[in-house]
Amino acid sequence: MNMAKPHSAVQQYNKVSVSSGVESASPHRLIQMLMLGALEKIHTAKGHMARGEVSAKGGNISWAISIIDGLRASLDLHTGGEIAQNLDDLYDYMTRRLARANIEDDADILDEVASLLRSIKLSWDEVPARIEQEKQTQGH
Repeated sequence: MNMAKPHSAVQQYNKVSVSSGVESASPHRLIQMLMLGALEKIHTAKGHMARGEVSAKGGNISWAISIIDGLRASLDLHTGGEIAQNLDDLYDYMTRRLARANIEDDADILDEVASLLRSIKLSWDEVPARIEQEKQTQGH
């Protein structure tokens, strides 16, 4: 049996699945997906770094930087006030640290950025529950 075809079919399914998820996702879910994508790219880059796969490491770090830049671009600095400005500064810091991790081949920096991003994601994941709680509080 040719294993290339089943693998290719799985890849195509994953592409369709992700595409469908993006098309039907709320703005909140899109941000969650971006954060997950950046975390995945950082994790993958760390594996490539450990194996000395320089090109693949650099590609995944670049992709993570692009995703974080997208998160940064989605911020509304005028409406978001101090929180948006703090996130903007943190995203800027993370992209600079990722570039340094790539140059210095430093897995600890990848861990640092992943930890920061996970913290932001945990807070972001709680937003719908907080909104629902506020609605219930105001409704009673």
